[in-house]
Amino acid sequence: MTETRALAAPRPLLLADGRDAASAWTLDPAMRHLNHGSFGAVPRVAQERQSALRDEMERAPVAWFPRLPGRIAAARSAIAGHLRVQARDLALVPNASAGASVVYAALGARPGGDIVVTDHGYGAVTMGAERLARRWGARVRTAHVPLGADARQACTAVMSQVDERVALIVLDQITSATARLMPVGLVGSEAARHGIPLLVDGAHAPGLLPAPMEGLVCDAWVGNLHKWGCAPRGTAALVARGPLREELHPLIDSWSAAEPFPDRFDQQGTIDATGCLAAPAALDFVDRTWGWDTARAYMDELAGYGARVVAAAFEASGGPAETVDVGMPVPGMRLVRLPEGLGATRIEADALRDRATEELGVEAAFTSFGGIGYLRLSAHVYNTPGDYEYFADACVPVVERWAREARSGG
Repeated sequence: MTETRALAAPRPLLLADGRDAASAWTLDPAMRHLNHGSFGAVPRVAQERQSALRDEMERAPVAWFPRLPGRIAAARSAIAGHLRVQARDLALVPNASAGASVVYAALGARPGGDIVVTDHGYGAVTMGAERLARRWGARVRTAHVPLGADARQACTAVMSQVDERVALIVLDQITSATARLMPVGLVGSEAARHGIPLLVDGAHAPGLLPAPMEGLVCDAWVGNLHKWGCAPRGTAALVARGPLREELHPLIDSWSAAEPFPDRFDQQGTIDATGCLAAPAALDFVDRTWGWDTARAYMDELAGYGARVVAAAFEASGGPAETVDVGMPVPGMRLVRLPEGLGATRIEADALRDRATEELGVEAAFTSFGGIGYLRLSAHVYNTPGDYEYFADACVPVVERWAREARSGG
């Protein structure tokens, strides 16, 4: 580690007793975890809470399930407080994609009604839009938003696809492949002016943005709690404030089907809802230990440091030295361009992710946009500068070798 690097590095966050933040998680210490943005990592306190709830469920399931809707409602209220929305506007769903599917199912027949997405959209959500378009006998229009577009330019790109045939706009709040914000506020205002429903995919927003729906006009918003919020897997929020909310129904019809939104989402057969019940424990843990504002500031500083260190290592190895200007940057996430020959498609990027896990002992996100491969860095409170320095020192030379081999056909 160079002296300059050490001076530029942010000071790691610690627990109240002075231990490393990572000791509050159960992550494999033999693995470097640089991809919190994909699946998140659950702190021990939330894992223990979920385990206790599962034990309670299994000890007396007949007592458990009739009481579950009330407990889900209480969890919703706690989660709504963290998102700074009203509990009456928030339903719990398994993930953001499931929330999008709920919205797609709720939209009435609009024969010939086209759907606008962007070329930054999350693949599974875009696939759902394509299926809906086929049902409507319509098509999906893809707006091209340049990686470096600012808010106004991005809004113009989206709205340039809108005419009288458009019946829905689907827009990421934070993009997955390109780690940038989209101007959901601007687009929401324009969509409302044209009378077009807007679905906002805020999968990455909870935890990264302090109030992801503040000032936002949209018909529905979905966000994962199991990413930056560190909740157990399969926990997400669906927020709806307008008239569409009365058409939203859970993917499973159950005994609460006749209840109003969001109460009808609180009972869905015999699903294991312990993740939802334990979600407040994860959100509260970060808030109580550091405060979310402090955590976000650290994550952003660390991600920026990591990107600079990794980009400098690529330059020293003869590759591109490019941290990427994404126009509307996201706190806690950064892009670094990969050497030519790597990650040009989603399939190639996914294969690179798997290879890095197996051969380098690193969980990292490799993404693709416009035929160019990127390393997407994401940081959380348990990460330290040493994680990114390790990747720069030990992994970048190997990645450069992989690129040379790919370019030569080896």
